[in-house]
Amino acid sequence: MKGKTTPQVHNAARLRWTMFARVLIVTFLFGIAIFVDSREVGTLSSTLSSTLVKTIALTYCLSIIYLVVLKYIPSPIVNVYIQSLCDVALITLMVYATGGIRSIYSIFYPLVIIYSVLFLGRRGGLIVASVSGIFYGFFANLEFYGVIYPIQSIPIWNYPLHAGYVFTRILIHILSFYIIAFLASFVAEQEKKARVLLAEKQSAFDQLDLLHRSIIESVDTGIMTIDLNGKIKSFNRAAIEITGFQFKELENLDIKEFLPNFPAVLPGPNGLRSSEMAKTRFEWPFYSKGGENLILGCSVSSLRSPGGTTIGNIVIFQDLTQIIKMRESIEKNRRFAFIGEMAAGLAHEIRNPLASITGSIQILREDHTLCKSNDKLMQIILRGKDQLEGFLKDFLLMTRPAPGMRTVLDVREIVRDVLESIRYVPDWQAERHRVVVDLPDRSFPIHANKTEIRQVLWNIFLNALQAMPAGGELTVKADSPQKENKRVSISVRDTGCGITEEGLKRIFEPFYTTREKGTGLGLAVVKRIVESYGGAIEIRSKPLEGTICTLWLPLDERLETAPGPMQNAG
Repeated sequence: MKGKTTPQVHNAARLRWTMFARVLIVTFLFGIAIFVDSREVGTLSSTLSSTLVKTIALTYCLSIIYLVVLKYIPSPIVNVYIQSLCDVALITLMVYATGGIRSIYSIFYPLVIIYSVLFLGRRGGLIVASVSGIFYGFFANLEFYGVIYPIQSIPIWNYPLHAGYVFTRILIHILSFYIIAFLASFVAEQEKKARVLLAEKQSAFDQLDLLHRSIIESVDTGIMTIDLNGKIKSFNRAAIEITGFQFKELENLDIKEFLPNFPAVLPGPNGLRSSEMAKTRFEWPFYSKGGENLILGCSVSSLRSPGGTTIGNIVIFQDLTQIIKMRESIEKNRRFAFIGEMAAGLAHEIRNPLASITGSIQILREDHTLCKSNDKLMQIILRGKDQLEGFLKDFLLMTRPAPGMRTVLDVREIVRDVLESIRYVPDWQAERHRVVVDLPDRSFPIHANKTEIRQVLWNIFLNALQAMPAGGELTVKADSPQKENKRVSISVRDTGCGITEEGLKRIFEPFYTTREKGTGLGLAVVKRIVESYGGAIEIRSKPLEGTICTLWLPLDERLETAPGPMQNAG
């Protein structure tokens, strides 16, 4: 229904333009005729002048009537027929008013035939040409036989009409009407065919363009095109999602401003041609609009015109950040698996001699004849044995954490318990260290192994104390779980010496430590345990500004939270 209405609206608009053009042409040509006649022959007779004015007025009135008819009869074909027949009658009246057969205004008949062909086609044009021939021939015969007498305003026209002259005029006009109708219809048909062909080509092009855009917008790979001047010309959906930038922010922006030092746009020996870069894929660091540090896998190819001329470059990129993290995690797990196999055998080989040493020392200590110095040496041996067993325990837990028995735990209770125990370690100095605890009045139920969670908090609290040998403040804060992430957040902050940027990169590596008596396994064990529960750990620090360690542990959704008291310790 919509497809039928649109051409009608279009034809109605064209018909209005035709009416407007008719008024302009009639007014202009009549003005020229009056000017020429008055200049060459003399002043027009009052009768002729009055007739011309009436004809122009009639043209205006008919134009108004045409508009009213078009409003109530929206069919363009009916309106064109009405206007064509009225125009033929009007032109015949003009011919009568300006000299009859000798009038030059019979040239207006072809104009009516031409616009009739444009709207009605060949058949309609031939009908109007026939009507024009009938009107003109009938009028000429009436004048020839003296039935009517047209207005005679110019003396040179006042001579008798001959039959041959009248017949020739009629024949020439009728032939010209049909020839014009045929020629106009031929041109109109060719124009229609060209328009249909153009519409088909345009439709095919639109479909091809739609397919092209659909493909470009559907892929999950970022695609960006740049011209030979390095200006960004296109940016697909995936590119917007990866970078966070909208295309309107980057359109016509220099690629050097968007990707500084990008090798595809560097001049000289540091730059690579796109043909070379298309053969290889490289990784490129990028900061998204939101400030996120990404690693993009990029490749660059030449953008060529259909003639093969290079008109720019295509930059294709993907976000490899998660893939690289997964690759690093797989590599780390592979190393841990290897270390775990080695640790299992190592623990077995070490524990047996330790058991023998422990038994032997205990038997020797039962000898009451030992002096105090020998007893002290045996205590040193036993402490070394305990330290070595603790190291083996952490080592095995880091490489292959035992699942243990999991129960429902309240994080607040474990935090308080560990903080109470931490006061008895040698690193704690009551007069120099201060602990601030900020726990909400809601319980944090998690489903975990109590020993493992306690060890996680113990290692973090102990590291914080050891970072403040001269004293400081330890702040432990837990945030209420949010419905969006459903995770318990625990942050531990100290005012100690802080960690360097290089140290932050390696802080979770096994055996990496900056302390003389440290084993470098504490935080590695923490990360291993937290990740085994589906949680996460983040450490932020700057030298001499302290450290903030944040833990996220999944909330047990099966349990309802219960209110409880909030404690602050100092």
